[in-house]
Amino acid sequence: MNKNTLRKLSYGVYVVSTWDNGRATGCTANSAMQITSSPATIAVSINHDNYTNKCISETGRFAVSILAEDSDPSIIGTFGFQSGKDVDKFSQVKYSVEDHMPVITDSCGYLVCEVIDKLETETHTIFLGEVKGAELFGDKEAMTYAYYHKVVKGKSPKNAPTYIPEEEEKKAEGTTKKYKCTVCGYVYEGEELPADYKCPICGMGADKFEEIQ
Repeated sequence: MNKNTLRKLSYGVYVVSTWDNGRATGCTANSAMQITSSPATIAVSINHDNYTNKCISETGRFAVSILAEDSDPSIIGTFGFQSGKDVDKFSQVKYSVEDHMPVITDSCGYLVCEVIDKLETETHTIFLGEVKGAELFGDKEAMTYAYYHKVVKGKSPKNAPTYIPEEEEKKAEGTTKKYKCTVCGYVYEGEELPADYKCPICGMGADKFEEIQ
């Protein structure tokens, strides 16, 4: 089975956020979709291992920030490659509280939802939320999952529903050299990796990169 076929499905890139005893927390997600229009309901899929899963279950509310093509790529790394249990992720990004929920301001906009049902799978919880508030932040193009991979050249966090182990991915052709970030999986393509290079996803330095043959 060629799992790369699954990447032909349409996805966006989002930050799903909620509260952790008064502290804002959240995680990167690419599985969010509208289920009904009246009342408007949204479904998001969150891995059982994500701290955000526990927090959503406890608060009964979540927000979906829709990342834009020009959103700072480090947002994805901040929310996708570290745990909110150990790190205050929102201390590293600009955000506002809208409809009583924390949302990323460097985005297309947000949806605030109240959990009305959920479905448990072996690895993920699908939360169904009724939309209680929504707003756009200007006229921006939403970042698609395909754009994230092809243009930003980012990788999926291990807990993402669309994660594919590296050995199962098709290797790119026709490049000179590649250097992979050992923290988040971002791949730099070009000649020599600059000594002062910083990963655009997780912010790690050149010492965290290794050359891919």
